[in-house]
Amino acid sequence: MNISENKVIDESIQGQALVLDTVKTGGKKLFLESYGCQMNFSDSEIVASILIDKGYTTTQNFEEADVIFVNTCAIREGAESKVRNRLNDFKRVKAKNPKALVGVLGCMAERLKHQFLEQEKLVDIVVGPDAYRDLPNLLDQAEEGHRAINVILSKEETYADLTPVRLGSNGVTAFISITRGCDNMCSFCVVPFTRGRERSRDPESIINEAKDLFARGYREVTLLGQNVDSYLYSGGGLKKETLTEEQKANSVTFAQLLEKVALIHPDLRVRFSTSHPKDMNDEVLHTMAKHENICNNIHLPVQSGNSRVLEMMNRGYTREWYMSRINAIRNILPDCGISTDIITGFCSETEEEHLETLSLMEFVQYDFAYMFMYSERPKTLAERKYEDNVPEPVKKRRLQEVVDLQRKLSGIRTEKGLGKVHRVLAEGFSKKSDDMLMGRNSQNSVVVFPKENYKKGDYVNVMVTECTSSTLIGKVIGKEETGQ
Repeated sequence: MNISENKVIDESIQGQALVLDTVKTGGKKLFLESYGCQMNFSDSEIVASILIDKGYTTTQNFEEADVIFVNTCAIREGAESKVRNRLNDFKRVKAKNPKALVGVLGCMAERLKHQFLEQEKLVDIVVGPDAYRDLPNLLDQAEEGHRAINVILSKEETYADLTPVRLGSNGVTAFISITRGCDNMCSFCVVPFTRGRERSRDPESIINEAKDLFARGYREVTLLGQNVDSYLYSGGGLKKETLTEEQKANSVTFAQLLEKVALIHPDLRVRFSTSHPKDMNDEVLHTMAKHENICNNIHLPVQSGNSRVLEMMNRGYTREWYMSRINAIRNILPDCGISTDIITGFCSETEEEHLETLSLMEFVQYDFAYMFMYSERPKTLAERKYEDNVPEPVKKRRLQEVVDLQRKLSGIRTEKGLGKVHRVLAEGFSKKSDDMLMGRNSQNSVVVFPKENYKKGDYVNVMVTECTSSTLIGKVIGKEETGQ
């Protein structure tokens, strides 16, 4: 298997057109396409909420749209290239309908600012991730022929009072944003520059959103943040960096928030992403162990298995610290699924340091990984301070070795599910047959089973009898009664 065949590598930057399940008629038509992380997809639901409230409807056909928005990712060069190519596709819409508006939202919009409007003239509107409330005003400006841009970063905005519109939803699983921005300043990452400082959302608004989702039939929520473990809400508009030790002690931590959401109902599954190794503490792990409806799955990006490279990346932990966190997870949550992010070919990475990444992968036995070659991003510390001096052929070869090893490890982890009964939340039809349903177990593994009389939203117990390299296959041995 070569790199291009392994979809997990670039899965996080694929574009997806997002529409309402039930599309109203009338009103201007909005085409909304998201790239990048789950946070971007969650943000797109906020954008839709704002514009649908102004009378817009969603469409899957950009050629009939009055407004085309692309919610962008700036984390890697490949993501930006995909968006630029997509914007060229939208040019023909404006050729047919000069009144159609094209806008760039999100991280790439914030990073490139005026370049889109003045130099490349590909778009009419540029909006950063903290300025979505200004969209109706910006659309009015663009319709009048004026340039429309708002990329101001906020120290307060969390959109806590807005109810996101669930786009392209299966009606069973949903994302809930709990923090915005990031304070970590990893040397390779643009997020602090495109999304601003970290802000934690009011826990009551999070709990109310989760309760509303459960009442509407959703059975799983994923709590989202660039670093969920550092969630800390003190109230009163106080900033985390200014809190006293006493104020911190009286604030809501991530472990406490996690428990509050889990206590909404035993039939509401809770997941979270993304964790940071330096902030992942035992309190969170014990909270997970305490509540059966908090899924046994942790995404814990390692990036590199070598301490020198980790220090250059400004990750805030060593190889040994990361391994100690893995040991804690295995001790407290023996059946926990663990996934990760890995970057190959970071500045000055040696062959020996690359081999340490491979050995750490063997130590952890990851269930799944997002794997990338290092690509230098403008304005980051790495771009200013380090030379991107690992030749691209070496980066590619190292990436291929990481991919090949992860493919083997994923197969080993998947095979461990054979012969066991898994509690699965049915999410919809399998990709290959409408006679089969698919869902995920607590460890986030995909499980496929015969449809029979079961439906989306059902919890079923599946005895797994076979598997592929990434999917468990079995038969239902019983449907669980739930509080639906």
